[in-house]
Amino acid sequence: MQFHHHGYVSGDPRVQSASGVGLDRPAELPDEVDVLIVGTGPAGMLTAAQLSRFPGITTRIVERRPGRLVIGQADGIQARSVETFQAFGFAERIIAEAYRITEMAFWKPDPADHSRIARAARTPDDPTGISEFPHLIVNQARVLDYFAEYMANAPARMSPDYGYEFRSLEIGDGDFPVTVRLVHSSGPEEGQVRVVRARYVVGADGARSKVRESIGCTMAGDQAHHAWGVMDVLAVTDFPDIRTKCAIQSGAGGSILLIPREGGHLFRMYVDLGEVVPEDHGAVRRTTIEQIIGHANTILHPYTLDVRNVAWHSVYEVAHRLTDRFDDVLPDQRGTRTPRVFITGDACHTHSAKAGQGMNVSLQDGFNLGWKLGHVLEGRSPASLLATYSAERQVVAKNLIDFDKEWSTMMAKKPEEFANPSELEDFYVSTAEFPAGFMTQYTPSMVTAEPLHQHLAAGFPIGKRFKSAPVVRVCDGNPTHLGHHATADGRWRIYVFAGPAAPDAATSPTEQLTAGQQAPPSSAADFAEWIANSPDSPLAATPSGADRDAWFDVKVIYQQDHTSVDIGAVPAVFKPSVGPFRLTDYEKVYATDPAADIFELRGLDRGGVVVVVRPDQYVANVLPLGATAEFAAFFAPLLPLREKGEPSQEA
Repeated sequence: MQFHHHGYVSGDPRVQSASGVGLDRPAELPDEVDVLIVGTGPAGMLTAAQLSRFPGITTRIVERRPGRLVIGQADGIQARSVETFQAFGFAERIIAEAYRITEMAFWKPDPADHSRIARAARTPDDPTGISEFPHLIVNQARVLDYFAEYMANAPARMSPDYGYEFRSLEIGDGDFPVTVRLVHSSGPEEGQVRVVRARYVVGADGARSKVRESIGCTMAGDQAHHAWGVMDVLAVTDFPDIRTKCAIQSGAGGSILLIPREGGHLFRMYVDLGEVVPEDHGAVRRTTIEQIIGHANTILHPYTLDVRNVAWHSVYEVAHRLTDRFDDVLPDQRGTRTPRVFITGDACHTHSAKAGQGMNVSLQDGFNLGWKLGHVLEGRSPASLLATYSAERQVVAKNLIDFDKEWSTMMAKKPEEFANPSELEDFYVSTAEFPAGFMTQYTPSMVTAEPLHQHLAAGFPIGKRFKSAPVVRVCDGNPTHLGHHATADGRWRIYVFAGPAAPDAATSPTEQLTAGQQAPPSSAADFAEWIANSPDSPLAATPSGADRDAWFDVKVIYQQDHTSVDIGAVPAVFKPSVGPFRLTDYEKVYATDPAADIFELRGLDRGGVVVVVRPDQYVANVLPLGATAEFAAFFAPLLPLREKGEPSQEA
């Protein structure tokens, strides 16, 4: 965490100085806003949290409930989400209070007596070490609390506007073309209509989304065909794996997915209630908590479950549905206009809860959309950027539904229906990368390049999330993870992995070369000179008066040990002056960790390479150090239009 660059901070450094709209934020919902977000679920709250870092943008988030969520239905936090929490500054705190999943146990009918269950296998949760962050279980309400705290501490000083229910919207013309009708859902003004005009609207209002309905999107997919009872309970039991994630299949028929919860005592059970016939007409939803507990005891035999307290329970039917688009632009309008209304999370995709994907995919919907809205509204990028949201996230949702269909179908199978006795656990292990959140790979677009130079950085696949790795900070010798310094501040990351030459001009050419390597055709110093001073550099678009790294966070990683890097010889672009006192930022210069060389770990070319990472942590481009023309061409469509050589202006 960096602070003090605007002056001494004696209090909590997480509370940033208010600026822009945060200086005099009205308590009442304004008549006109830049962005109106409907719904305070995971996607809505992350979108709002990201936009709270843009203090020149008026964003409000409305919620029909009278206050914060108390009990959330979602609880599984995949490692990709924890990476995202790191960017918002609360990963360590939420890890401390969460339950951590390290393995999964599989229980099946005892071969000697099918009326009893027996443990058949244990599998590690992350057998490949795909992330340095863990797989967690924690109440969705706590996740939303952390995002609310982040928003309140951010420069825009945002907080949800509770007690407003969305009714309808119309899209017209003008500076605020979306007219939204809200109704006070609680308080002394309950029932009164409130009209708000917005530049953009984000519908994060759940599976029964009225925003989705207002823009004519349709949901298509499978009808519900299998019912599950779910309960969060405190109980006494002789089942030995009650504090381990379990998939339990019984010979008596039926299955349980057991999820231990945070706090050491609470746990969640998804209890199989069987097939739902069309003639049921929703009757299964009237299954009582006593009946769910009875089913659970039947499945767990010979073990017993004595439930002492029920925190929450529900009955749901599995259905897999996907909307035809994620914004208000019809197919025949693509390319002729840009979107004004977006939908996220459950408003776009519904599926079972058993793969622990709903909240996680919804969070990435919000991360994808939030920075793009910020860039367009702040004048950093053209409005065409917003079309990439639906194009990118609809594919992800389709892949999620395909995966969940397979997983939920397998969970509902009877043991004798499996061709291979270990089929369920084999599937769990072989597909671990997908539910962890790391299979997403965006295809080429204006924000994701073609993989023309992918061989230079094999471990940073273009379109996939930037997989962090250990490095050592040169200024103080501290070991750290390179990606952990990338906060959700809306900036592009430019990682310059230097060639074999050290920055110290006094070092001899022989000492500058790694054994067996030829001198590179270009160097990190040459690239630094270009990106700092060329009118074609994206840094030239940075507004005058702003810090040099306000839009682009440029870092360098040298191949040498940190004691061999002369920080005084490092080019100035990697040590920018920041804040009103023009203090030097030394935390952008890194060296390799002797115990875990990032060049080796991520397959980086020893001749040097540049890796460009989007504000939502996905790799956008991989380029040779000398490919400055390609570098400029990639960013040109993403930046404000200006004449070549024209000085940048305030956005």
